[in-house]
Amino acid sequence: MYSVNSDKNMKGRLDNVLILDGFPMGSANRVYQIQGSPIRCIKVIGRPLASPMVTDLVMKKYRRLIAYLTELLIDDDDSGDSVREALNQIEKFKQEIKNKYRDYLKKKDLELMSKQLYLLQKEATERYMEIRNSFIKMNEEKRSK
Repeated sequence: MYSVNSDKNMKGRLDNVLILDGFPMGSANRVYQIQGSPIRCIKVIGRPLASPMVTDLVMKKYRRLIAYLTELLIDDDDSGDSVREALNQIEKFKQEIKNKYRDYLKKKDLELMSKQLYLLQKEATERYMEIRNSFIKMNEEKRSK
């Protein structure tokens, strides 16, 4: 069950365009063939159809993020750049989920990701504070000499 709309008749007119909210499937560069017609953009409108696709996509991104965050937090960087990068990536992922995918994900999945990200964020914040405090102490010692 699908509908194919051709842009040949539009030629700049936007008076009969129906804009629907949905999940864009695939990439913009990939061309799909449906009944011999090249299709560049597929938007899944039905929530029951879009939910499994979105869940798979988000979980792949989440697993990559967890691996990256673990690598950043294990790194012994004295300047704290890796910890700040980890905090930035956590916040970026949270905002992306909130803005793009929240409607399609189950509450259970959101809670699971939220709890784990909260723990990683808490650890990264503590590490950042430790690094910051050690720099402050070093600077105070240098000034006192």
